[in-house]
Parts: sequence; structure tokens; C-alpha cells
Amino acid sequence: MSIRERMSGNEAVAYAIKQINPDVMPAFPITPSTEIPQMVSTFIANGEIDTEFIPVESEHSSMSATMGASAAGARALTATSSCGLAYMWELLYVAASDRLPLVLALVNRALTGPININCDHSDSMGARDAGWIQIYAENNQEAYDNFIQSFRISEHPDVMLPFMACQDGFITSHAVENIELIETDKVKAFVGDYNPENYLLNAEMPMAVGPYATSPFYMETKMNQRLAMKNAKKVILEVAAEFEKISGRKYGFFEEYKLDDAEVAIVIMGSAAGTTKDAIDALRAKGIKAGLLKIRVFRPFPGEEIAEALKNVKAVAILDRAESFSACGGPVGSEVKAAMFDAGVNVKAVNYFYGIGGRDYTVESATSVFEDLMKIADGSMEPENFKYVGLRK
Repeated sequence: MSIRERMSGNEAVAYAIKQINPDVMPAFPITPSTEIPQMVSTFIANGEIDTEFIPVESEHSSMSATMGASAAGARALTATSSCGLAYMWELLYVAASDRLPLVLALVNRALTGPININCDHSDSMGARDAGWIQIYAENNQEAYDNFIQSFRISEHPDVMLPFMACQDGFITSHAVENIELIETDKVKAFVGDYNPENYLLNAEMPMAVGPYATSPFYMETKMNQRLAMKNAKKVILEVAAEFEKISGRKYGFFEEYKLDDAEVAIVIMGSAAGTTKDAIDALRAKGIKAGLLKIRVFRPFPGEEIAEALKNVKAVAILDRAESFSACGGPVGSEVKAAMFDAGVNVKAVNYFYGIGGRDYTVESATSVFEDLMKIADGSMEPENFKYVGLRK
């Protein structure tokens, strides 16, 4: 029987960590993820879990220590945001290429500059090609559920890649919502024990981690990472199916909201999906067939599946909460449009930017995007790519 509770997103992730009881958690505080290691360290001090908490002097060190613990055979994790993730940058690539199954709780926050502590996705989007699995939460419930699934996916022998569990800073991390927790014994049984096949402290099988790779070997390591990321698609769905059995909550690569008969649709990630759903409900009440595709899994990118889901709409807007300054759109927009092109899906598509640096994204904002799409669909408006939603005049 599930446990009904009220928690912020940070509390939900910390509680999931408590239930999993990992071996090692190095961490360095940074807004808005600070509460996660703070709460975990309190659980440890109170004797509620026996995780080894390592206070370090920087985020670079926290990822280094997490990697070292994982390489030694421990179940390890850390948490960070924004510039903290940027300070880990070189190590993100090392963790992925070393095939270390560790987890990072990332509370999304804008990267400086100018200095900003509010939510956008520029931190995780900047790291999208580092070789990490990336899954995003719309609300506190999903932040909790995604984290419980994270180790099962990361540690799978066909995957063995680091995992980034993302949620929106302040919007979900600090806002309190009703949430359904799973009993701890069920969580422990679901996650299971971690018994790595190879690890540094295994005296029976000496090994090296992170060796120098010359040209005849480097490219093959990249190919193996690529195959592991491809394998992760299957594993993510398998783990989600098992999770549904203990929670009653169904997860996939993305969520479709009133998309079956939609003529216009928005593609979005994270907490803004809930706001978009409210706009859709209001438009549906007026007879306008609006729909939503909310991306949950961004790495591995489910391009074929997204293209298939969008093939019947007349116009679609892909909304990015991060700039890429490519002059070809944002990271989500570029990848969704490329997937649609590859699949031969001939749908009018625009890429808009919203919520940069914490700018409000309201029901009115979403409605304005749908109004554009309806005009684009009927031919009364030429598509305007790279529009900023909510930009001050």
C-alpha cells in the first residue's frame, strides 16, 4: 500500500536515496540542490542509513570521489546544479567513458552569466553529449520515481553508463506537492543489491580504470559507449514496466497528452508540461484540438518514436529551455526536427525558447504558442523559428 505524503522535489529525491541506502555520497553544496546532500547527511547522522558521506571542497572533487567509489565497487551518487555541473565537466566524460554506473541528482539551474540562480536547462543541455543517460521530471512524483529507477538502469550489464536524474530548480525542487511513496522494503527489493563483475578492489581480477587510449583503441571505446546508450532504450522500458508493478505508475520515453487526435502540438520537457496541459484543457473546451508530447528521456534520444507520435499533427512547436546559439535552434528543437526529417514526417515545425533564466511560463504563454500553431497550420502565418516566448518588449 502506497504512503501518501507532502514533499518538495528535493525531499522526494533525498527520501528515495534514504530508501536505496547507497554506499557512498560525496557532495558539495550549490543552490538549488543543496538540500539533497543536507537531508541525506541528516539521515546518516540520525543512524537511519549507513551511507558514507564525503564532504569535499568542490564539485570537481565530488564527481572525482563519486567516480572513485564507483570504480572501487560501491554504489555511489552525488548531486549538483548549474555551475557545479560545469565544474565537473571533464569528469562527466571520464565517468561515461569508464562505464561507471553512478547517479547524479541534477537540479536544473541556469548557467552564469549573467549570474542567475533560477531554472533553465542550460546546465544539463550543455552536457547532453557527455555520454550520460538523462531523464527529466515534470513534478515531484516523477522526480522520486525516476530516481528509484535510476540505479537499475545505470547498473544493468548491457548499459553501465552514468545516469543524470533531472528536475527543475525551485519549481519542483522547493515546491511542496502531494506524493505517493513506495514502502521501503519494496524499493529495496526493486533496486536490489549491487554486485559489480569488475571493480578495483577485486584482488582476484586486477584491472585499470581510465587508462590512456591511443588512436587504435579510442574510437572503439566511443563505439561501445554508443552501443550501451542504444541498449539503454530497451532497459529503460523494461525497468519502467517492472516499476509499474510496484507503483501503478506507467513511464515511457515520453508522455502523450491528448495527442491522438491533435492537430497542433507542443513538445516540451520538465515542469512546464503541467502548465501546457492546463492550456490544452482550456483550448479543448473551445473545440481546439491541441496536444502535448512531454519528453521524459532525452538521452538516449527516442527520435524514431517521437517522429511516429507527431506524424499526424498539422503543426508542432518544440520548446527549449536552453539556448544553443547555433542559429539552427535549441538542443531539443534541433534533435526533434532532425528525427522528423529522417523519418519522412512532413509536419510544419517551429522551435521556440521559453523560461530562460527562470522567466515565467504561464498558461497564457502556452496558449500564445498554440495560437501561432493554428495560424501556421491553416497557412495564415509563416512559421517564425527561434522565437522567444514571454520576451519583454
